[in-house]
Amino acid sequence: MNVVHRYLGQSRAESDAGATRLDFAPDTLRPPTFFTGKVARHLPFREAISALHHVVVSDLRFKPKDRTAYLAWLQANEQQLLAEALIERDAVRAEIEALRREAQQIDLRSGAIMGPFYRARKRYFDHLYKENLDAWIVLDPVITVHPDEIFFEAFSLDESSYGRLSCDHDTFERVGAMAYGTTNIDYSHALYDEFQKIRSYRDTELSIDPTGFEVQTGGEAAYREDKIELPDSWMRGFLQVSSAMAQPAFTVDLHPMDLHAILTRLGARRERHGPRSLRFLLEPDRPVSVVIEPWNERLTFRRSIYRGGGAEIRLWGRRRLAILARALPLAKSVRLHLLGTGMPSFAVLDFGGLRFTLGLSGWTANDWSRAGQFDLLAPRKDVDADTAARVFAALGRRHLASAAVLAADTGLARSTVEAALGGYVQAGRAMFDLDKRVYRLRELTREPLDAGALRFASEQEAKADRFVEAGLVALDPVRHADGLRWLTGTVLDDGSPLRPTVEIDADDRMVGGSCACGFYLRNRLMRGPCEHMLALRRFFHAQVEGKPMGRQA
Repeated sequence: MNVVHRYLGQSRAESDAGATRLDFAPDTLRPPTFFTGKVARHLPFREAISALHHVVVSDLRFKPKDRTAYLAWLQANEQQLLAEALIERDAVRAEIEALRREAQQIDLRSGAIMGPFYRARKRYFDHLYKENLDAWIVLDPVITVHPDEIFFEAFSLDESSYGRLSCDHDTFERVGAMAYGTTNIDYSHALYDEFQKIRSYRDTELSIDPTGFEVQTGGEAAYREDKIELPDSWMRGFLQVSSAMAQPAFTVDLHPMDLHAILTRLGARRERHGPRSLRFLLEPDRPVSVVIEPWNERLTFRRSIYRGGGAEIRLWGRRRLAILARALPLAKSVRLHLLGTGMPSFAVLDFGGLRFTLGLSGWTANDWSRAGQFDLLAPRKDVDADTAARVFAALGRRHLASAAVLAADTGLARSTVEAALGGYVQAGRAMFDLDKRVYRLRELTREPLDAGALRFASEQEAKADRFVEAGLVALDPVRHADGLRWLTGTVLDDGSPLRPTVEIDADDRMVGGSCACGFYLRNRLMRGPCEHMLALRRFFHAQVEGKPMGRQA
């Protein structure tokens, strides 16, 4: 997917003895979005926006050790090492010499073929890492100006971490002219160094200027245009984050020092074997307990009382939480949203008007685009184009609203509104705000994403559609218990009958299920429901909407 950004000038920061000015250059190809304001809380803003930078450059994927220097040394000292070895082992001298000549011939042949490629690759990566780190930042952060706040969003290099910094307007001493909307901003590694110069005794002004900076040569404004080959997984990950935020979760309120204690224990020791998880032991109206594996060290936080239902949840990829370390001393509270064992989690640091949200996929090696099709767990209902457009227009007038408010504005059922909003979330045109529990208008790209390409978010959904259309799904009578609906039925897959079950709550969200297929047995629900569960659910909703498909038991 090709994305083109055009910036007039570059983002920059200027500091002197009395003030710091942060000027962000927005994408001039998008509708004008601008904002000016004087930051009231300097240190929380500095630490939160620094945490956002740490998300942008985070890459915890395995990187093989560079043995280039060692191999060069080995080649330079090969004769000496061989001589010493041959002196000590005269008995095998002839054999070693023969093997060495054979190895040299192999090395010469392979070196002649692959040598130019290896050298060029090494020069390229050395240049990027040492001289042009910004080239690794594939997607510039997204900034959105809304009537109640301004927020920045970014994705990590390994696509496993998501960061969002939101600043309420009342956290600024002075707010100037603004235009609501979403745009990409030019962002560089050097800008992060300037963030570190923010001080409480100096005024800090934030400015997003739609005209950028007037850098002229020969009387013409100089534009810088970036053409990016954006991976589909990157865009899919951004869309899945908002879908995951809308899912029911266990909410855990922690004192900031409690999370700091977890990070301190992790930093003090290095695990050499698994399991490498944080195990949250949640008991109603009891202090939160966390077991750090593999040492089974239990921490009980008596300042943090859990108020939800009992559960035991394990989180992997825990060292990514270190992104929050610098900001914790200034945070007033920490709220964790845990979707379940092996599933994504969100940590929200509240500084009082400023909030930083860190979203983590189930584990580091499983990026957001593969972590689970959470849009498939959301309410599923076919919404015609006119109805969806009414919902989107209502959201556009308010910029942010809950599903209940939009249902009142449009006169539609809340389930219809949520289904329409779910479609726009997956099209990159809206997002769900985890902290304020509202939907927000946020155009992720300048042009709407291709709806046809997004019809099926996963291979499982495409297979489920084929099962239903071919009449291979049968539904048993629906059971109701404790406000939940239990769906059971039969799906014929290559002639083999499978008996999936699906659990749906009162908000029409899928909260559980099971199946005997390989996909479910390997992943449970950590990567979303299997195709058989999806087919059963879609068949059920088709019947509810008066459009029978397949057959009924």
